[in-house]
Amino acid sequence: MKLHVPISLRWSDLDAYGHVNNAEMLRLLEEARIQAFWVTDDAAQVGASTAVLDGRPGAATLTLIARQEIEYLLPVPYLRQPVDVRLWLGKLGGASLDVCYEVWGPETEDAPVLYARANTTIVLVDAVSDRPRRINAIERAAWTPYLYDPIVFARR
Repeated sequence: MKLHVPISLRWSDLDAYGHVNNAEMLRLLEEARIQAFWVTDDAAQVGASTAVLDGRPGAATLTLIARQEIEYLLPVPYLRQPVDVRLWLGKLGGASLDVCYEVWGPETEDAPVLYARANTTIVLVDAVSDRPRRINAIERAAWTPYLYDPIVFARR
């Protein structure tokens, strides 16, 4: 199963070539990841069943990025409709998880366009000890339904 998170582009996301800048793509993925996995006060949030991490300042757990990889398939132009960032987990480890993404264009008369694939390895860290901490039972139960095949990049 995959989560679908709509992310609107900003005019400032574009580079001099009129495409979404590579650094801004990381921001788009981060925004989708936060909507999917962080708890908010909004009961109708996109990842309501998967949002079990407290990302507020002073939270007991930090989510640190250990690795990120993006494969661009096509340049992302400015789109007035949100892109559809599809997320799932490619791996649930002891203290880490791999978040997989596909960035799709909006539905058109043709077919949606796949612009990019990406993977982020996140390590859960105890905020007091600064040491990795294990994924707990609540997190594992929320995330296991979204465990699916990891991204296979074209170049390795």
